[in-house]
Amino acid sequence: MSNIHPHAYVEPGAKIGKNVTIEPFAVVKSTVTLEDNVVIKSHAYIDGYTTIGEGTIIYPSASIGTKTQDLKYRGEKTFVIIGKNCEIREFVTINSSCQENSTVKIGDNCLIMAYCHVAHNCEIGNRVIMSNSAMLAGHVIVEDYAIIGGMTPVHQFSRIGSYAMVGGFSRVPRDIPPYTVGGGFPYKFGGVNIIGLKRHRFPLEVRSALSKAFKITYRLGLRLEDAIRVIEQEVEPHKEVAHWIDFCKTSKRGLVGLQGVTKRSSDSEGEGEDEFLDE
Repeated sequence: MSNIHPHAYVEPGAKIGKNVTIEPFAVVKSTVTLEDNVVIKSHAYIDGYTTIGEGTIIYPSASIGTKTQDLKYRGEKTFVIIGKNCEIREFVTINSSCQENSTVKIGDNCLIMAYCHVAHNCEIGNRVIMSNSAMLAGHVIVEDYAIIGGMTPVHQFSRIGSYAMVGGFSRVPRDIPPYTVGGGFPYKFGGVNIIGLKRHRFPLEVRSALSKAFKITYRLGLRLEDAIRVIEQEVEPHKEVAHWIDFCKTSKRGLVGLQGVTKRSSDSEGEGEDEFLDE
């Protein structure tokens, strides 16, 4: 049995799991799937081919699965998938994707605070925290356990690595490597996110190896390709160091703070690098 208030609007065809709560004046459209124990609070609007995972709570006035703001959208069938036990707070907007069968994905146990925005083709990992009014442009990837401070926009096609902590009122125009802490505009690193790594019980030898990899990348004045070679030769081969190397090697926009070795992203319309939140 589910608890659906008589003043909620749930279209025929919507798939409603067990023990789902839908409060008054919430709207759930026909193509939506709500898994067990989901809570949709008053005035939330759930549209599109959206699946909301077990135990997730959608707070008042959030808008999930509505049409992308990308002007290239031509009515393709796209999806939003939100994982288990997330909290999507007030006035959050999570748009649907762009390009046929593409998906906006949000992992498990995420906290997306009030007024945040997640645009088309974004991928958010598990246990990510987005503080109030953080904004992701299209095609952004945020890896597991990352934290994004409030009022921070992230440029399209950028990535934020796992366990990275991005300070509030920052601007993220390129990729933020994993395990780092920084903020501001222009963005400046404080180094490796030692406190965060300690809280997640990373052993001392891993923290030390990541600190060495960070210093080689950012403090020796090397080109990125040369820094990667030094890290491969001189830093202990922990899996976290391997992730650092892979993240650096696969960067398409280039890493924040490494001017002169960045690469420009591209898409079908060729938006410019300075079009910060061009959807």
